[in-house]
Amino acid sequence: QVQLVESGGGLVQAGGSLRLSCAASGPTFSRYVIGWFRQAPGKEREFVGTIDWSGVFADYANSVKGRFTISRENAKNSVHLQMNSLKPEDTAVYYCAAAPRGSRDPRAYDYWGQGTQVTVSS
Repeated sequence: QVQLVESGGGLVQAGGSLRLSCAASGPTFSRYVIGWFRQAPGKEREFVGTIDWSGVFADYANSVKGRFTISRENAKNSVHLQMNSLKPEDTAVYYCAAAPRGSRDPRAYDYWGQGTQVTVSS
């Protein structure tokens, strides 16, 4: 079993940057793909990106490609989401999640964090 806790959210102006972290507990963390999702008020949960167990292969939604970067440190049981050139439409609650295989579908993920709020002002 994996427990996930996000941190690093906050308020930032458009064009700014934030770095979210996902801290994991559990002996099998390194076996899981970690995904980032976000959910804005009144909208469905949206795929942001994933990173495989090795930290080498990442997949990103078109809306964030080139602006967001995911990295992971298995030795520290952590995954990070570096967000640059933020836009007001990036405003949402951001979640990290763990799955045995990579997927853009949130239903494929077994474990979820509680989420962290990101607000981008114009």
